[in-house]
Amino acid sequence: MSIFRSGTRSRAQAPCLVLPALFLATSAALAATPAPKAVSATAAAEQTYRQERADCEAGRTGQDLATCLKEAAAARAEARRGALDTGQDAQDRAANRTLRCQNLPADQRPDCERLARGEGSSSGSVEGGGVLKTLITRTVGASAPVPASVPAPASPAASR
Repeated sequence: MSIFRSGTRSRAQAPCLVLPALFLATSAALAATPAPKAVSATAAAEQTYRQERADCEAGRTGQDLATCLKEAAAARAEARRGALDTGQDAQDRAANRTLRCQNLPADQRPDCERLARGEGSSSGSVEGGGVLKTLITRTVGASAPVPASVPAPASPAASR
């Protein structure tokens, strides 16, 4: 039996079509509505992107404009997917700093770890070509042994 009769639906079949259509419309509306957490994450990503873009255009990043805009857009895309690591976990940052020292020879690791913890001083900038970190370690060596008795120098008058 056909749903349509002479171009119109029969009254008995109309409710059967309305319920599935209503279900599909409701499902589509719910699927299109983002969860509140997703909305705030998306809004935060957009706000951060706008700020980063403004920094790029003002030249406050130390990168050329094309690279800066590309990085800002990539960060926004990662944030939207929830995959952007902002490095905000202090334990992760501390562990990363000390891991960098593991590839050094054993005698250099303690100084590297002290620098990683923030000891010492730093000068320069990334924009200027690099940051120079300086750590001065003073060690006191063993003193040279002093002879128990030192003979007095002979005077030239005494030898005559």
